[in-house]
Amino acid sequence: MMTPAEPVFRLHRGHTPLLLSLPHVGTRLPPELRPRLAERALQVEDTDWHLERLYAFARELGASMLVPTYSRYVVDLNRPPENTPMYPGVNNTELCPTRFFTGEPLYREGQAPDAAEVQQRVQHFWQPYHQALADELQRLTSAHGHAVLFDGHSIQSELPWLFEGRLWDLNLGTAAGTSCAPSLRAALVAVLEGQSRYTQIADGRFKGGHITRHYGRPGAGVHAVQLEMAWSCYMDEAPPYAWNADRAAEVRPLLETLVRTMRDWKPA
Repeated sequence: MMTPAEPVFRLHRGHTPLLLSLPHVGTRLPPELRPRLAERALQVEDTDWHLERLYAFARELGASMLVPTYSRYVVDLNRPPENTPMYPGVNNTELCPTRFFTGEPLYREGQAPDAAEVQQRVQHFWQPYHQALADELQRLTSAHGHAVLFDGHSIQSELPWLFEGRLWDLNLGTAAGTSCAPSLRAALVAVLEGQSRYTQIADGRFKGGHITRHYGRPGAGVHAVQLEMAWSCYMDEAPPYAWNADRAAEVRPLLETLVRTMRDWKPA
């Protein structure tokens, strides 16, 4: 049985209604999993690299932040536990991924997890993160009357196995407007449309994953949005996927404006 050797998440509790979830920044692999993976997988290339560093300012602005320890190759925290596809009709990665984002097999032959192992990973890695997420949202809602959940992601800008052409730089997802109040969506769209440095779109290819869709319940006071950002905005897209200080410094003011907008927004 694969069990975590260290806590599966870190939670910083803030004092505003905003919670940042960064479900794909973890890089740790359990020792017993490593021999089963393709050699290439040990570099965990499909990580949302450096986002905790990029969004570090959010803690100073009073936001809570939830950060996982383990790689999405163990279990994808932004997929539903029943493993239904997020985007039907196109290539998807699974709850426990078996392919890289480029489509090649993640595991050595015969080493992919079976259904029983997938459920064990859900129990030991997925459920603790989601329990912490639900508990923090409940705390914020109780304290402030509402909560705003910002699910932060990043991805290589060109991945033909997953999407055609080049991805927009900034991809806002609100489950087609159902995961947050219209006024919050409009405020965030206005921030993105108010600049010309980065291409942007709302509810395009990325409409929000399981976290946005599941926890975004405007009628219950929880408003969720996802931002999928192209790596090219703040880092190098080729191995070793290095942080690019100049690019990060350029995009950070826009991200800070988005975060402040979410923090300061209030339901009508």
